[in-house]
Amino acid sequence: MTSKYRTTPTNTTGMPTGIPYIVGNEAAERFSFYGMKTILVVFMTQYLMTASGTSDFMTATQAREWMHLFVASAYLFPVIGAVIADAFLGKYVTILALSLVYVAGHLCLAFIDLPSAALTATLNPKAWMIAGLVLIAIGSGGIKPCVSAHVGDQFGHSNRRLIEKVFGWFYFAINFGSFFSTLLTPWLLKNYGPGWAFGVPGILMAIATLVFWMGRNRFTHIQPRGMEYFKETFGPSGLLSILKLVPLYLFVAMFWCLYDQGGGAWVQQAQQMNLDFLGITWLESQVQAINPLLILIYIPLFAYVIYPLMSKIFKLTPLRKILMGFALTVLSFVIAGYAQGLIDKEVARFREELTPICAAGTLDTAATSVLMRADELNSCATALEGANGDQDKMLNSLTSAGVAVLKDGKTMRANWPSVGWQLLAYVVITAAEVLVSITCLEFSYTQAPKQMKSLIMSLYLLSVSLGNLFTVAVNHFTKDASGHSTLVGASYYWFFTNLMVWTTGLFVLVVIFYKPRAYLQDDPNALGEVVE
Repeated sequence: MTSKYRTTPTNTTGMPTGIPYIVGNEAAERFSFYGMKTILVVFMTQYLMTASGTSDFMTATQAREWMHLFVASAYLFPVIGAVIADAFLGKYVTILALSLVYVAGHLCLAFIDLPSAALTATLNPKAWMIAGLVLIAIGSGGIKPCVSAHVGDQFGHSNRRLIEKVFGWFYFAINFGSFFSTLLTPWLLKNYGPGWAFGVPGILMAIATLVFWMGRNRFTHIQPRGMEYFKETFGPSGLLSILKLVPLYLFVAMFWCLYDQGGGAWVQQAQQMNLDFLGITWLESQVQAINPLLILIYIPLFAYVIYPLMSKIFKLTPLRKILMGFALTVLSFVIAGYAQGLIDKEVARFREELTPICAAGTLDTAATSVLMRADELNSCATALEGANGDQDKMLNSLTSAGVAVLKDGKTMRANWPSVGWQLLAYVVITAAEVLVSITCLEFSYTQAPKQMKSLIMSLYLLSVSLGNLFTVAVNHFTKDASGHSTLVGASYYWFFTNLMVWTTGLFVLVVIFYKPRAYLQDDPNALGEVVE
């Protein structure tokens, strides 16, 4: 197959000219993805309405299940995108085509907030949400392995020393976009509604697609291999490469199972914390912004300070980095579990204080509902309004919201623990992310034979999907008849903490027995280079 573009890496010791376009594209694309993902749980539990304008809120457990199912889907489609890219269309065309599908998904989400428009007459808001999430999962998932593999394709042996640095800056771009979207989209949701909150990330995705197209003449375009790809991939050496990496990815899946709780369980935990911190009252979904901000700090800190210092003490291999990341993940969930324990104690205290008040009929239900909605606790307000005098339902709503207004005008609030506890957990798990995610990204590329780069990257991303599917299963199979999880409070966090402890212990065997072998696009040795 001929191409009007360059098909092999340039023989240069410097940075490939196409890298800025890929990194710029990634920053805008990640803004769009994380922007909509950040507000997804809050939207489903606080803003989701029917076409007629009545509330259609999900329970906390249902929202977690849907969010993790979406993330799992977005990281399942990379397998399909990888095959399309490597066998049929090539990475560039695949990325460009699926980016348009991605933009269409954001457009569907923007229609959620148009209940009076003709577009919404045939599909209610939940249907637009499902259609948007499906298209975003296909578009985002399909391009994921292609973009990261496309980065590696720009390098040859003459500038291979720059690969580690570029993957670090590639991850920097991801979190640069994520940081700003995590701050902006919750604010847009609260002040301008779901349409703008979901629409702005869509605009950024359109910009990302344009930036990528502008770099087309500067990229190395590795050509698709047609049916020969399937013979090579599923031949003895290809299957061996896959089988060697499968155990690693199964362990990494458990890391993602815990890490992605930041977009679900941790958002819901933040709703029952004191969000006044550093002189700012944060929205519960904005707390996640600490993660990409820390990434921007950690990437140069780890690359230029921590890794060189640790290398003086012992040989710092990729698998040892991942093992240390697993250990830090355990610590982060210990902190989150402890914080949830403090919340549970305050819920019990506040419930005890409110019980005689509800029994005496001195609660001002209408005023309490108004205050809940002002605090963006719409689902609690709806539950309180629908309690119809049921004391247990009233207490559940009041203790979840942590607020009550009495008929004499007195306002009672729960004494929630500081969000500083969750921020500390983010400090730890973000360090784990640097050790696990960035390392796996680079390691996966180098371990993949030349004809399998996108496929191997997709199998790494599949570990994210498997981790989220495990979380979906836990939330689904622990659900009671009312849609709430039976793993309540701190027990939810300790369940996942114990799983990660076992994962970390067993991963030691992978560190001992796995023998790495590196492959680059212009490597004359088809068997790859053994890495000691």
